[in-house]
Amino acid sequence: MQDTKQNPSCIGIREDDLLGLSAEVLDTLLRDHTTGKNIFWATHDYEALGSEYDYHAPILPELITGEHGMVIRPRVFKSKELQTDRAKDMAEVFTPSWVCNAQNNLVDEAWFGRKDVFNVEDPANRTWKANPDRIEFPEDKTWKDYVRATRMEMTCGEAPYLVSRYDATTGDSIPIGQRIGLLDRKLRVVDENIETSGEWLDWAQTAYKSIYGFEWQGDNLLLAREALLLTFIEYYQAKFGKAPLLKSINYIAYIISWNLWQMDGLKGVVPDSCRNGVTEKIQTIFGEEVQIVNCSGCQQDDLRRHNGIYCLIRDWANDKKKIRFIDLMK
Repeated sequence: MQDTKQNPSCIGIREDDLLGLSAEVLDTLLRDHTTGKNIFWATHDYEALGSEYDYHAPILPELITGEHGMVIRPRVFKSKELQTDRAKDMAEVFTPSWVCNAQNNLVDEAWFGRKDVFNVEDPANRTWKANPDRIEFPEDKTWKDYVRATRMEMTCGEAPYLVSRYDATTGDSIPIGQRIGLLDRKLRVVDENIETSGEWLDWAQTAYKSIYGFEWQGDNLLLAREALLLTFIEYYQAKFGKAPLLKSINYIAYIISWNLWQMDGLKGVVPDSCRNGVTEKIQTIFGEEVQIVNCSGCQQDDLRRHNGIYCLIRDWANDKKKIRFIDLMK
């Protein structure tokens, strides 16, 4: 593993680069499919920059490109004061890659029925070494089953459990051969079992459709979406020695925009969309009246009675059906 401290433009993907690649790609990564609008800031950290950066304001391309091109930065490059504030206000604590790896290894140990499938951990030095051999699968399971298996990172932040382009706590970059994210592992399996570009793209898309995550704060969500997109481009380049076509990048961005979404994880709704103590005017047979609207779900801690906007996700295996995330919960 590399231990050289990187800068934001090395470990991340600048929004100017996305805009230069395709305005459509950046627009897609900013999309919220539940509301039909853009994801919003959902943090007070940027409000000093103007009203366009207010908590409830949408994140627009012009606010994060050009002269504002370094507004959104990975957590490791934010000030220590801001890191502390976000930890206190939003319980934002990012996990070192070696911990993500250890926990992801437990997931795979349960799935494969054996240890050390993708790498061998070195807990004393807080690192790992990738297994150099082709991944072998149990008799009753195939590599295709593994790629299709659903995985989700809750309150994903910059998604260090899904993709591991860099260590979220140090900023150190991680080469493809040593990456440990849940999606990284799926793409490694695709690499080992597919040779043609077309078939590789099909199975890479399947891998992306099986990976989910949600996050409250809009800046983190955009960073996570960007990390997943750049991961796709890097794996394709490493496999085929060239960049994927723009239409392939666009489609992966579209999948990501559905599968990583903005949500209050305790309520299953768009953050702060519940109405409490809101004065509304209604029409009755006696004329216009005023009433106070409160959220029963918030008052009674009832997941299914919120008056906020319940988040939608896409069921890719079922004719791409749109479903409420809470309806997956028993």
